[in-house]
Amino acid sequence: MESPTEELRRRRAEAKRGGGTERIAAQHDRGKLTARERIDYFLDDGTFCEVGQFVEHRSTNFDMDDKQYAGDGVVTGYGEVDGRTVFVFAHDFTVLGGSVGEAVADKICTVMDKAIENGVPIIGLNDSAGARIQEGIDSLAGFAKIFRRNTEASGLVPQISAIMGPCAGGATYSPALTDFTFMVEDTSHMMITGPDVVETVTGEEISMSELGGATTHATESGVAHRTCKSEEDALDDIKRLLSYLPQNNVEDPPAVEPWDDPERDSPMDGIVPDEPRKPYDVTAVIDGIVDEGSFFEVHGDFVRNLVTGFARMDGSPMGVVANQPCVNAGTIDIEASQKGARFVRFCDSFNIPVLTFVDVPGFMPGTDQEHNGIIRHGAKLIYAYAEATVPLSTVILRKAYGGAYIVMGSKLLGADTNYAWPGAETAVLGPRGAVNILYSDKIAAANDPEATRQALMDEYREEFANPYSAAKRGYIDDVIEPCETRERLIRDLGMLDRKRIDSPSKDHGNIQL
Repeated sequence: MESPTEELRRRRAEAKRGGGTERIAAQHDRGKLTARERIDYFLDDGTFCEVGQFVEHRSTNFDMDDKQYAGDGVVTGYGEVDGRTVFVFAHDFTVLGGSVGEAVADKICTVMDKAIENGVPIIGLNDSAGARIQEGIDSLAGFAKIFRRNTEASGLVPQISAIMGPCAGGATYSPALTDFTFMVEDTSHMMITGPDVVETVTGEEISMSELGGATTHATESGVAHRTCKSEEDALDDIKRLLSYLPQNNVEDPPAVEPWDDPERDSPMDGIVPDEPRKPYDVTAVIDGIVDEGSFFEVHGDFVRNLVTGFARMDGSPMGVVANQPCVNAGTIDIEASQKGARFVRFCDSFNIPVLTFVDVPGFMPGTDQEHNGIIRHGAKLIYAYAEATVPLSTVILRKAYGGAYIVMGSKLLGADTNYAWPGAETAVLGPRGAVNILYSDKIAAANDPEATRQALMDEYREEFANPYSAAKRGYIDDVIEPCETRERLIRDLGMLDRKRIDSPSKDHGNIQL
């Protein structure tokens, strides 16, 4: 007879084998790690403490009695990433396809509750066939419990999801409720209904990857914030993302020892053209101003006319929002409004200052935009900036026209510091549009209409579309040289470090949805 200690060791070994060696081998054949391999790779060595290792499902339906596995279909617990505690759950696809039944949901809810109570991030590694059909309504109730925890945790602790296999039906909504979602190319899929159902209902033939693959969700739906070539790359990217984030909503984001000179010039020569309509890549501006090598873009493949991501300034984390002139001239459309609003609100929830770079000709025109609610959706971006209480710094690089000037972190919405580079243009309309309206008769009657238009545009720039007219009214704090931008922003962030705002008390705002 084995001793109690021997029994414990045997049971632990059995639990760690999940669904057995054959299913583990099948998982590897698909190019996927097991749940425990993912956790071991992700967490600091030797820090994982498992919770609920011996939990088993309680279903007696559909011959489930002979399908008992210690831990059921998920591995849960806590550990450390770079010395900071996180709670983690990883679906075990080798056990009943990682399907979610009552016991699986309860295990996930337990670690989510502990994460909320202790103020630490929640990391979900998803690889699940979805609701466990054999458990009927109990499986759906389990998802509801998880969704409620996602909602309770929102804005309190960071929530990050990785999709490392199938994620279908109701299971998709838990990652959708989290702050950031990573997907692995080729092996991860998210969808409400599969291709077979789509074809049956609509007659449309579509592949699994086209319907819900990583590229689709990164470029079309916006569900995925980053795609990665391998599971290891995804886990590494999540670690890097965590390095910018505080543990919870009452802590400051983690500063590191600076490695870049805070007083160095920002090398901007030749990056931003003088011509207002000439495109350029704004990420080159960002890279030149933030700490070298620190910019970590999120949602980079989705709505590319607006750039969002994290960076460091003198070692301290920042959220970065920027118009992208090389994509649709950097105009703000429906999706850009929503992308920017959610990012700014995340930063505001977790005490991360927001740095905004502006080069925007206006909102995207067109009946498609108007009929699909650009007014309603654009209000989200206004709301996000106006509501934010974190330090807000804005730099107008080249142009900021009309309502888009207001929306992109203007001083009128609450930006603490607002600068413009010497050639920047700020006005209700760009010079061409303005003179076409103001002087249409004069241009039409001229012997040389284009030369007359150009002369009037020059006059308009000198009178209105320049940074000094805004600076005279106090709408811009200063006109600065590009090369001094980095040093000025770092000094401002030091000044704003203790910023506190006491707003009128209310339960919560009502963001436009």
